[in-house]
Amino acid sequence: MASPTHGIRIVASAKDEKDFLNFPYLLYKDDPNWVAPLRLMQKNILNRKKNPFYKHADVAFFLADLNGKPAGRIAAIKNNAYIKHTGENAGFFGFFESIDNQNTANLLFKVASDWLYEHGVTDIYGPMSPNMMGEIGVLIEGFDLSPMFLMPYTKSYYDGLISGAGFQKHIDLLAYNFTKDAAELKRAEKAESLVLKRYPNFTVRKVNLKKWKQEVVVIGEIFNKAWANNWGFSPLTHEEFEYLVGDMRYIIEQDLALVVEDNGTPFAFTIALPDINIILKEIGNGKLLPLGWYKLLTRIKKLGVMRSLLMGIAPEYQGKGVDALMNMHTIRNGLALGYNESEFSWVLENNTSMINLAERFGSKLTKRYRIYKKQ
Repeated sequence: MASPTHGIRIVASAKDEKDFLNFPYLLYKDDPNWVAPLRLMQKNILNRKKNPFYKHADVAFFLADLNGKPAGRIAAIKNNAYIKHTGENAGFFGFFESIDNQNTANLLFKVASDWLYEHGVTDIYGPMSPNMMGEIGVLIEGFDLSPMFLMPYTKSYYDGLISGAGFQKHIDLLAYNFTKDAAELKRAEKAESLVLKRYPNFTVRKVNLKKWKQEVVVIGEIFNKAWANNWGFSPLTHEEFEYLVGDMRYIIEQDLALVVEDNGTPFAFTIALPDINIILKEIGNGKLLPLGWYKLLTRIKKLGVMRSLLMGIAPEYQGKGVDALMNMHTIRNGLALGYNESEFSWVLENNTSMINLAERFGSKLTKRYRIYKKQ
């Protein structure tokens, strides 16, 4: 019997791009908990002309073949903005998917590592697809649950493949689930009351969707300040942030997009979105045509589940309970709109203040994702 034959190819042609994009849809097609992401959205994320991230990043995409058929994929990413911001000579791997075959995974990580080394990188983190604002991490706990919107879902054997290729754990990301029945609303309301009593000039308002472009500028500035010292972060240009939140305006509930001001000056924000993965799972193939759009438009207001996915507090206001204030408003507004369940994701495992806040409000840890590192 002939030995398995591996091959590797850098994504260079239209066919390569199609194979790279399609591979997860083949790999997960029989997995009951995977949610097929929108193909158009995935295509745009990978598009170097449309996605402004690639203006300051060098990237190579690779495909592994086994016996002439696609068996895995990976991207090698040198984020020059990250290197400039942190001074750390590190690159990233992302978009990693593979069959359960250590040789396939080893080949993918070797070509990505070699490419990064040739581009002057000495340390590798991942997965980040393509950066911290994309889908990041490998699922470690929570395989019995489907992912929330814009969160990853990966094969249970990935931890073994990545560790087997010489990577070690760097840090975990946590997802907390909040339900109406388990909510500690009295404690949350008490925390809110204490913050407003201590800081009477703080006010919470809704994001003005009619002035979306101006609001994006305000929120983007807060976001960069708030996240400046978080691991893995590099400041986003206005173009990048606008790209990140651009499509959100079409599915956003205005009562769930909030800005906190001090005497009229914005300094914090939070955004929660309906978990449209519930609808995407029913659609099943990542395509909105011909009937997907109809399902999305008619059901989006009736989902009852949301994800709190973006939050930022200017450094000088951190530690003053503003996170509790925003979460209480989100919970109250969400319940009024019929949202009885929410996921707070993701939280770095060393962010004790946010973990304590989630647990005080009655949230439960349901999923864990891992970032790896290799020298």
